[in-house]
Order: sequence, then structure tokens, then C-alpha cells
Amino acid sequence: MASFSERYKSAGVDIEAGYEGVKQMGKHVARTKIDGVVSGLGGFGGLFAPNISGMSEPILVSGTDGVGTKLRLAILMDKHDTVGIDCVAMCVNDIICCGAKPLFFLDYIALGKNIPEKVATLVSGIAEGCVQSGCALVGGETAEMPGMYQAEDYDLAGFAVGMVDKPKMVDTSTITAGDVMIALPSSGLHSNGFSLVRKILDVENADLKAYNDHLGMSLGEALLTPTKIYVKPVLACMDAVTVKGVSHITGGGFFENIPRALPKGLCAKIDVASLQIPPIFTLLAKEGDIPQAECFNTFNMGVGMTLTVNKADADAAIAALKAEGCDAYICGEVIANDEAQVVLC
Repeated sequence: MASFSERYKSAGVDIEAGYEGVKQMGKHVARTKIDGVVSGLGGFGGLFAPNISGMSEPILVSGTDGVGTKLRLAILMDKHDTVGIDCVAMCVNDIICCGAKPLFFLDYIALGKNIPEKVATLVSGIAEGCVQSGCALVGGETAEMPGMYQAEDYDLAGFAVGMVDKPKMVDTSTITAGDVMIALPSSGLHSNGFSLVRKILDVENADLKAYNDHLGMSLGEALLTPTKIYVKPVLACMDAVTVKGVSHITGGGFFENIPRALPKGLCAKIDVASLQIPPIFTLLAKEGDIPQAECFNTFNMGVGMTLTVNKADADAAIAALKAEGCDAYICGEVIANDEAQVVLC
């Protein structure tokens, strides 16, 4: 058996490094254990026993995503402890849009060279994302792929599974003109638009660690700020009021994502002046000479998620969100419009 491992190692795959990586990530995975976890690391599948008591019609909801070319910034800065949060966030923020509570998460890390300490650092971020969203990290896969990736390169993806009782699912068909839209502030770019960002800012040649007066931090810090996870605030809001619609603002910005939670014939009228736009977006718009409409069709512009509620419920919804540390505010309203589903005013 040893001879086979040695030959495999000579081809660029170090099995022993994989074992060491699993060993080092164990303490991070342990942080995410919640009720329902049946198995630990090392099996062929992650086992989870969901609690369906009190549910009349439990429905499993799944979501999958990656971090995209934001990983290039992590590689350039040799900082790998936050992109795991992004990976979890992009998945769990999707599945809460229908009201599902995340239960468990699995990751996939593909890399050119397996350095156990680097893999453990990546997993530490994934574990932190799971803790923030209240779900368990029940398994994953690390694939060493020389020839596909350079030694320092890697890709990171994952998927989450959650559950919701069907009668409590978000029902966008109940949205009507006069409802209000609540903005949940983003932490920055999140994990979208980085191919454009890297081109505009020429990140391969930029001094990413130099302090930037406009940003109030280094460019690298601003770009690597992890995606905000909205699970706990949104679930608390759903306990307080009836949430009629939820949109996760990712790639495609406002114009692609908000309509996904609006019935036909209705339109989100967004008050641009009300938005709390972080300086990274104004920097990109200026440096890239990007028109306003294109900015809102590419980036989240400081709004990571929108909730649609009855106008009478707006104050209670915002109070519930703020109680969970989310400084939410009204950013627009729903109007009748057969020609567009998002207008900026």
C-alpha cells in the first residue's frame, strides 16, 4: 500500500497531507455541531436527523454556490480565513428566501497542492459561516488536482440543506401594490461581480495592503470583507410579521434578483437616495466609469437582501431585524407596473 501512495505522491497527490488536513479541521467542524448531527467526519456521507415535530408538511430546501473569482483576492493576499464564510453565506442566504431554516452544510475544496494548514484555515471560515447561520458542517471533500490548478490555486464551493413547514413558506403571490420593501445592508461586495472588479482595479498589479483614504481601510481588506449572513435576522423577522417576499441580491444586482420575488404586474420602486451605499461601490463606479443602471445590474450597492412586507408591519419587521443586529430600513415600495419590475427613483 505504501508503494502506491508514494507513486501517487510522485504524481502530485499527497494522501498523507489529506489525512493531516482532516485532522486539523476537526476542531473547526466541532464548533458547528447542533442537535440532529448523527455522524462525525470520516464516513462516506454526512448523517443528519431533522426534527420535524410540530410541522404539518416539512419540505427540504437546498442551495448550492461557490465564491467565484473573489478567491483570487484571497490567493493574492494569502488570506484564507474568510472566504469560507462567503461560501456558506451564498448558499444559506438563498434558502432562507422561502423561509427555510438551514440544517447542514457540505463543502468542496479543489486545489493544486494540499497544504493541511491552508485547508484547515479555509474550513475555519466555513465553520464560522455555519455557526453564524445555525447549521452544522457535516462533511465535505478536499481534492488535490495538480495539472488542473497551479500549486497556490484553489476553488471552493458547497451546498446547504434546510427545512420549512409548507404552510409557513414565503408566499410571493400575496404581495400587492402599497407593500413596502426593507433593505438589509450588505457588508460590501459580498461574492459577486469580482471579474469586473478585478479588471477595473487591476488587482494583479495593485498594492492591496496599502491604506486607502476613500475606503477607510486597505483595498484588499475592503474586497475580502465576507458576505453578510442574514439567516438569524430574517427568521426572527418572519416570527414577528408576515414576510411576503425575500430577494437575495447577488450577481445580476437589483434588476435580476428583486423580480424573482415579485408577481407579474408589480414593480419595486427603489428610492436610491435612501440607500446606504458603501464607499467600495462609489470607487468602482468612478474608476470603471460605470453608469448607475449598470451598477445596480451588477452589484448589490449596499443592499444584500430585501424583504417585502405590508406597510402596517414595516415598523415591527425593522424592530425584529435590528434586535438581531441588522440595521434594516425602508428602501422602496411596490407599485403596479406592467412594463418594468424594478425602477430607480
